[in-house]
Amino acid sequence: MSDQPEVTSDETLCRRIAARDDAAFDLLVARYQGRAYRLAWSLLRDAEDARDVSQEAFIRIWEAADRFRGDARFSTWFYRILVNLCLDHKRRGRWWTRVVTRDADRDADATLVERHPAPGPDPGEQASEAQTMARLWEAVHRLSPQQRAAVMLYAQEHLSTAEIADVLRVAEATVRVHLHRAVAALRKDLAR
Repeated sequence: MSDQPEVTSDETLCRRIAARDDAAFDLLVARYQGRAYRLAWSLLRDAEDARDVSQEAFIRIWEAADRFRGDARFSTWFYRILVNLCLDHKRRGRWWTRVVTRDADRDADATLVERHPAPGPDPGEQASEAQTMARLWEAVHRLSPQQRAAVMLYAQEHLSTAEIADVLRVAEATVRVHLHRAVAALRKDLAR
């Protein structure tokens, strides 16, 4: 006998959610909450929007659990819903007004941080890392929405090209093209 608790599969939890099992839903949310937020933030680059969209994805899971056929893994189905919500959100353009108004807030916050710096490791090293990461995120943000989604699902969520194809509803060869072009664009952008 093992002391390890039995882990219920995501697919089983989804079937239980279809039967309106609140505990199964809570468990699935606990499993995917961090990953959902991280992926939404990577695609939207806004904390509030990422929270809203990832919560909307869980609501969609609750509402549509009975339509999960099990042809693919639950995670693939969930990421498809989440990525589509992110892409829809970007197309609607609501993010732009938030970015513009938040820039002014960030500038005010930056002034406060400059007056009261937090103690930490070597500031020069941190600044260099922060600049590199900022350049990388800017370059990622300049990718097309499909390329950005493919890169984030591959690099951040560690999905295979076949799983990404399921999420994006494109051929696996198309995913490989998106990844190839994205990497080439990132290299070119960062080389400047």
